[in-house]
Amino acid sequence: MFIDKVYLIVQSGKGGDGIVSFRREKFVPKGGPDGGDGGKGGDIILKVDANSNNLYHLRHTPSIKAGIGGNGKRKNMHGKNGRDIIIKIPPGTILLDEKGEIIYDFVTPDDEKIVAYGGKGGKGNIHFAGPKNRVPEFATEGKEGEKKRIILELKSIADVGIVGYPNVGKSTLLAKISSATPKIANYPFTTLSPNLGVVEFEDFTRLTFADIPGVIDGASSGKGLGFEFLKHIERTKLLLILFDITSKTIVKDYFSILNELRTYNSALVKYPRVIVTNKIDLVEDRIKIPELDEEVLHISALKGTGLQTMLKKILKVIKKIGGANDK
Repeated sequence: MFIDKVYLIVQSGKGGDGIVSFRREKFVPKGGPDGGDGGKGGDIILKVDANSNNLYHLRHTPSIKAGIGGNGKRKNMHGKNGRDIIIKIPPGTILLDEKGEIIYDFVTPDDEKIVAYGGKGGKGNIHFAGPKNRVPEFATEGKEGEKKRIILELKSIADVGIVGYPNVGKSTLLAKISSATPKIANYPFTTLSPNLGVVEFEDFTRLTFADIPGVIDGASSGKGLGFEFLKHIERTKLLLILFDITSKTIVKDYFSILNELRTYNSALVKYPRVIVTNKIDLVEDRIKIPELDEEVLHISALKGTGLQTMLKKILKVIKKIGGANDK
């Protein structure tokens, strides 16, 4: 199951209390104070895990607490710090507050952020000794930790987003060109979540492709699972818009998809894009589409026809915009 949004209550640990203590030494009947400080409460930390692409592991953990700090000890010994809790999240995760305002955007593999700071430990009585009070009989309590309601929302990061109406062959294409193994069947909405696959080229450039679930008319206004689908497109660098060459409404579909993208986020129609028709193995002649003022490539994802030409075109465009990752 793919989960791309979770609501969490996170609570950092309370700081440990400082203590009141006095030295008890055999030949020092009136020993001075030696009460130690309390330990710091544990933090709640969000950290990117580059091997993760889902928030599924957090679906049954709505409340997460860090460890409390230990109390101070005699002989000026510091209490143990509370245990930090590290919540691993995939790259592309956005942290929002309970009002939906963005706090932080986790993009790079080493991103991490403390979202709830542990409370400070209290002071032991050793800190309060002075000329006017040589035997302080008080210490301070540890500070409470922070309790917050947060939202984690995943927007998949990919170089290329494969976009098209249901059943045009997006999953088949992704499986053919990469190591991904998406579920594939001959009916609409087989894909209910973005599938990611990596394509490595001869020059060792690696591009991540995302099979974006089927866009339908009205998706930009929330029809179907429109918002859930379209948000994953925003992270891509290039759009591969895929059509079924056997369809009699390719031109209409083309403009409908652009309209849905524009309505959802006007910036999407400015993204570089490659237009591709699939299933040429089902027609005798390659169909030209003069109505489109763009180059159109023709492929058969099932048979592998035209895939290398398509990939070379995509790599050329990606490198031109400076988005390729050479490994």
